[in-house]
Amino acid sequence: MTDSDAREQRWRLVLGKAAAPELDVSLDERALGMDRVLEALYESERRGGLGPSSPNVARWLGDIRSYFPAAVVKVMQQDALTRLNLRQMLLEPELLERVEPDVHLVASLLSLQSVIPARTRDTARSVVRRVVEQLEKRLRSPLHQAVRGALGRAARTRRPRASEIDWDRTIRKNLAHHQPQYGTIIARELVGFARRRSALRDVVLCVDQSGSMASSVVYSSIFAAVLASLRSVSTRFIVFDTEVADLTEHLQDPVDLLFGTQLGGGTDIDHALAYCQQIVTRPARTILVLITDLYEGGDARSMLARASELKKSGVTIVCLLALSDAGAPSFHHDHAQALAALGIPAFACTPDLFPDLMSAAILQQDLGLWASQNDLVTAR
Repeated sequence: MTDSDAREQRWRLVLGKAAAPELDVSLDERALGMDRVLEALYESERRGGLGPSSPNVARWLGDIRSYFPAAVVKVMQQDALTRLNLRQMLLEPELLERVEPDVHLVASLLSLQSVIPARTRDTARSVVRRVVEQLEKRLRSPLHQAVRGALGRAARTRRPRASEIDWDRTIRKNLAHHQPQYGTIIARELVGFARRRSALRDVVLCVDQSGSMASSVVYSSIFAAVLASLRSVSTRFIVFDTEVADLTEHLQDPVDLLFGTQLGGGTDIDHALAYCQQIVTRPARTILVLITDLYEGGDARSMLARASELKKSGVTIVCLLALSDAGAPSFHHDHAQALAALGIPAFACTPDLFPDLMSAAILQQDLGLWASQNDLVTAR
């Protein structure tokens, strides 16, 4: 592109779509993306804007980080607070307290955490905690039951100590040896649980924190905190954009975990997988859940090669294109199909199905088949 073409594109972006017929400028893909986020903000009076309750707000906040330098992003965020009617909500703690909180609101607050006024930060944090507590209450028990049950089945032994005998399974196993004259069953074979001297599984949640993955970041943070409360599982929580952050030390509090994320920015999945390779110490006992829409901004070929290496080393790896209540997500189909060809299933998952997914992963079931049986959006 010549300097003249670049200058014409900049003028077209400044003047907006209204100037398109007069300028007759062709925008490349990146410029079109910039034009969309500028239009949503600065032409919102005509188009209705994004609206403070829309889940698109979180994505928009992430997109501007991808297209503009930090100084410009800060200006645009401040403009968004006024033009998109977010300023009133964030400046008035009383109003924020009356808003019905949900995952999308949490995502928006996390995206704006760097510009939230000081007097509203405590209120914003309390709103986030309310949503987290509601979701955790709903999701904790199913996840605990699914993981404990799967670990129990995976760790059974035929030579248990007396305190480790699974009597229900032992009785059913020996029904053929029922002695009616004595009113008893001869237990020729005992079934029990193995002693648990260390974590039975290592779980790594590796989460894309770009703006489009906002809801997935919220849900994965909660699941990570719940998994960390199980002593039989060792849990790591990794978030990434173009950089990688290990937030495992914050797992005791999902709210601290969420405020440790930074929604928005680019995406370097290859860099994140390289970090995961370094922290995996027991491949055969490791479950890596990569949560991303696979829009790779780094080296896509290297990303696929690393994923293949992890798979071949014995790691159980699955790619969740989304972990949210939404329907079919937007994702990079070619990359998803390439992973599937490597034996790494890629599909979207709802939060309510995540506990069953973890159970299937622990039991080393066919996760692609599991996804199909649950009618999930799957890459083929």
